[in-house]
Amino acid sequence: MHELSVCLSLLDQVQEIAAQHGATRVERIRLQIGPLSGVEPQLLAQAYPLAASATVAAEAELVIEAIPVRVHCKDCGRETEAEPNRLLCGHCGSYQTHLRSGDEMLLANLELTLPGD
Repeated sequence: MHELSVCLSLLDQVQEIAAQHGATRVERIRLQIGPLSGVEPQLLAQAYPLAASATVAAEAELVIEAIPVRVHCKDCGRETEAEPNRLLCGHCGSYQTHLRSGDEMLLANLELTLPGD
């Protein structure tokens, strides 16, 4: 399962950030995932408990937000949303577009418990 290895890498990053801040626990992990990222959000959510067990993020809530596909049109210059399988300009319909977002997976936010909290 590809998403399990993605979770393990994500948790390495989360644990590193938590250690840098001296956190005793991770309360919430907020991810932003685009439909062209190659990561299936439902499978990632299913893999998360297994990957997170015995880590500082074992009890953390995993929040996954969808990022829309956005393209910049080379013909009309506008930036619009597009369908993942149809990267056409939403304004003029041109296929001369450049992908701006929708292919990423971002660690957007962590909520940590610090000593004394």
